[in-house]
Amino acid sequence: MSSIWLAGHGLTQTQATIDYPRPERLVAGKPKRITQSLYTHPNMNCGIWNCEVGAWKIQFAANKQEFFQVIEGLVRLHDAKTQSFVEIKAGEAGIIPPGFTGKFEVLAAVKKYFVVVEA
Repeated sequence: MSSIWLAGHGLTQTQATIDYPRPERLVAGKPKRITQSLYTHPNMNCGIWNCEVGAWKIQFAANKQEFFQVIEGLVRLHDAKTQSFVEIKAGEAGIIPPGFTGKFEVLAAVKKYFVVVEA
C-alpha cells in the first residue's frame, strides 16, 4: 500500500487495482498494470502506477492530459504523427498532451507518479 500527503488532511491510502491493455490496443507482451489512485477530484486523479514490460497503443481525448515522473524503470513514448519517440528513465518526467496518439512502451519494469487532468 502507498500513500501521498494531502494538504490539510494527512496521508491518503488506497488499495491497488490491476488491469491489462485491451487486446485491440496491445502491441507487445501482456503487461500487468497496477494503479494506486491516491487522490481523486472531479477533474484530476493522481497516484502511483507500476507496469511490466510491454507496449500498447494510446489515444488521449482532447480534454485529457497526464504528467508523470518515472521512479524506476524506462518507458518510451512513440508519437504516431511524427513517427518519433522519446525515452524517459528514472528521475525524469514526461507529459502526454491532450489529443496525443501513439504507443506507450515499457522497456524496463516501471514505477511512476502520475497526475491525470481533464478539463
